[in-house]
Amino acid sequence: MATTTAAERRARARVEYDAFLAVCPSRQLLDRISDKWVTLVLCGLGDGPLRFSELSRQLAGVSQKMLTQTLRSLERDGLLTRTATATVPVTVSYELTDLGRSLHGAIRGLKAWAETHMDDVLAHRAAHDG
Repeated sequence: MATTTAAERRARARVEYDAFLAVCPSRQLLDRISDKWVTLVLCGLGDGPLRFSELSRQLAGVSQKMLTQTLRSLERDGLLTRTATATVPVTVSYELTDLGRSLHGAIRGLKAWAETHMDDVLAHRAAHDG
């Protein structure tokens, strides 16, 4: 059995992570980060930590259950941290990790693109449907 260096193992892992394959874990990650609430939570936390209630107010239309599930999944993936402060009642805040901040730039760009090109997309939809 041949020994491999850490660099060789990392290179092989990069080749093995092919999101076009149905069983690839990177596809699951793409599914997660392409969810609208995940995208908006990551954008919302881009300027610094927020409490649950602040984030909820910022994300119009998100239910408490959906926001809780989204925050838990992002914490599990290492994209944000949850900090509980012993006050009455307990104060909980959420903040992007270094990994989350590395994704934030791409997500922020996607959000900006959508906001900038919405008129074009609406015009194309109207032309297509008309």
